[in-house]
Amino acid sequence: MKNIKNSNKPSFFKKLFIKISRKLGYEIIDQNNFEIITSKKKIDDHLSTLGVKSINLPLGEVKVTRKVIALDVIIRTCASVNMLTQNKSRLFEKEKIEYTIRTIRSLLNSSKDHGLKRLEINFKVIDHNSTKENLESIDSVFKKFGKKYSLINLDVSKFANKIEKINQRGKKVTDNQISNMANIHQSLLEAKKCEDLIYFVEDDYIHKKDSLKEMIFTYERLASQINNEIILCPTDYPYLYAKSEITQNFLGQNYHWRKVNETLCTFLTSKKIIEKYWDKYVSMCKKEHAPFEKPLHDIYEEELCISPIPSLALHFTNVNSIFGLSPNVNWKEIWDQNKN
Repeated sequence: MKNIKNSNKPSFFKKLFIKISRKLGYEIIDQNNFEIITSKKKIDDHLSTLGVKSINLPLGEVKVTRKVIALDVIIRTCASVNMLTQNKSRLFEKEKIEYTIRTIRSLLNSSKDHGLKRLEINFKVIDHNSTKENLESIDSVFKKFGKKYSLINLDVSKFANKIEKINQRGKKVTDNQISNMANIHQSLLEAKKCEDLIYFVEDDYIHKKDSLKEMIFTYERLASQINNEIILCPTDYPYLYAKSEITQNFLGQNYHWRKVNETLCTFLTSKKIIEKYWDKYVSMCKKEHAPFEKPLHDIYEEELCISPIPSLALHFTNVNSIFGLSPNVNWKEIWDQNKN
C-alpha cells in the first residue's frame, strides 16, 4: 500500500503515477478522504476480489493461490424433532420449523452478497420425516428468493444396519440418533459429488448477512497463506471458553479467527479434506462416539480448523446450553433479521 496526498485537480504526473501503480498492482490511499484512488473505492468498502486477491488494511494484499470455484450448501433438516437429545425449549420457544425456515432464509440472504456474484452456490436439503406442510414452507422460501435447490427425502433404512445400536457409554442408541447419523452419512455421500467447498449445516443455525462472504474470502486468504486446505466453523461456541487452551489467531476478511480443536457438525471444508479423511467422517455415522463429534476432533489434530470472533452464525438451542448461543452477539437482532 502507498499513501498520497489529495489535490483538487490531479496533475498529469499524479494521473500517470496512478496508472503505473495500478499496472504494478499497488493500491494508493488518499489520506484526505480515505479513497483508494487506484480502485475508486473507500477504505471501508469490500476491497478483495474473489479468486484474485485478499486485501486487509493496513496489512496489504495477499495473492490468492487457492481459488474457490464453487460452494455447495448441504442443509440437514428434521422439523419433526425439536431437540435431538434434550427435552428443553429453544430460545424464543417456537416450533422447530420456524428455526429451519430462518436458517434457510439467512443462508439465502447471505448468498446474495455482491462479493459472491461470480461464485456458483448450490443448495441441497436432506430432509427426514418433515410433514408435507413443512416441506412446502421450505420450498416457498427458495421460490421467494428465486433460488433452485435439490431435495432428498432421507431413507434411513439404507444406513440403519450399518449403525451400532449400543453407544460407547453402553446405552441404546435412539431412533432420533440413528436418523441423525443416517442424515450425516447421506450428506457425506452428496459431498463426494461436489466440485470444491461444502458447507454442512444443521437446521437451527441462523446466519449473519455477511457469513458466507466472510467464510469464502477467509478460506481463500488463509488457504493461500498456509498452502493447505482448512476447515471453518462459523459459530463461536460458548463451551470452547469453558477451559483454558493455547490457540492461534488469524486475520480473515473482516473478522478475527482462532484455531479450535472441537466443533459440532456444522462446518465448511473442501472436497479434498472429505476424501482425505473419508473413513474418519463415515465412522461418525456408524457408531455414537463420546463425544459424538470425536472423529471430527481427531481430524483437527491434523488439519487447521478455525472459528470466528465474534460469531457468524448462532446455534439456536436453549439459553442455558453451552453448545449453543454464542457470547457477545445480539441474538434477538439476528433472529429478527431473518423473519421474512
